[in-house]
Amino acid sequence: MYRERTVSAVIPCYNEEEGIAHVIESMPDFVDEVVVVDNNSTDRTAEIATKLGARVIHEKRKGYGAAYKAGIPAAKSDIIVTMDGDGTYPVEEIKDLIDYMFEKDLDFVSGCRFPLKNAEAMHFLNKLGNTILTLEMLILYARNIRDSQSGMWCFKSEVYPKFKMTSDGMPFSEELKIEAILAKDVKFDEYHITYHQRIGEVKLNMWADGFENLFFLAKKRFFR
Repeated sequence: MYRERTVSAVIPCYNEEEGIAHVIESMPDFVDEVVVVDNNSTDRTAEIATKLGARVIHEKRKGYGAAYKAGIPAAKSDIIVTMDGDGTYPVEEIKDLIDYMFEKDLDFVSGCRFPLKNAEAMHFLNKLGNTILTLEMLILYARNIRDSQSGMWCFKSEVYPKFKMTSDGMPFSEELKIEAILAKDVKFDEYHITYHQRIGEVKLNMWADGFENLFFLAKKRFFR
C-alpha cells in the first residue's frame, strides 16, 4: 500500500524467463500484488513468477493487448502500474509515477521514455518508428503526447472500465492512451522515466508491429 492506496503491478509476458525474476525481485515493498500474464510461454516464465510470489494468469489468446485484457481486470488494487517482463521499464520509479499522479490530481500517467537517458537502450530504427507513430497520433488527435508507444502506465483502476479497448496486439498501448485522452472525466499526463536495455531475446517484430500500429491509429480515429 502506498499513499493509503493498494497497488497492483501487471506484467504481460511471453518467454521472459531471463528478465521476469529481475523485475519481480526489484518490486518495491509497497506493491500489494504482482500479476504476471503468461501469454503461451514455452519457457519457465510462469514457474519462476509463481515461485517469486506473483499471481500468474494464463491467457491463451496471443497478443500484447490480449494479455493486458486478461491481466488488468484481474488486478485487485486501487492503483495499477504496468511494465514489461524484460527489465526495460524502471520498477524503481513506480513511486515517482504514483507521486506525480497524486500531486497533479491525475487519473492516468503514462511513462515517457524520451529523451532517452541511455541512448543505447533503444535501437535507432525503434526510435525512428516511435517518432513517426507519436507524430501521427499528434496530428490525428491534436494532443501533444511525447511517447505514444510507452508500455509503462500508472492509473486508478476505476478508470479502466471507461475505455473501449479493441486491440489484442501491440496497438493496445497507443489505444489505451487514446481512450484516456478522449475520456472527458479522465485527467491524463506523461512523466519522464528511465528506459533500460532489455534482458533476454527481442520479441518485437519491428516492421510488422510498426505498420500495424500506424494503420491502427488511423482506423481508431476515423472508425471509433
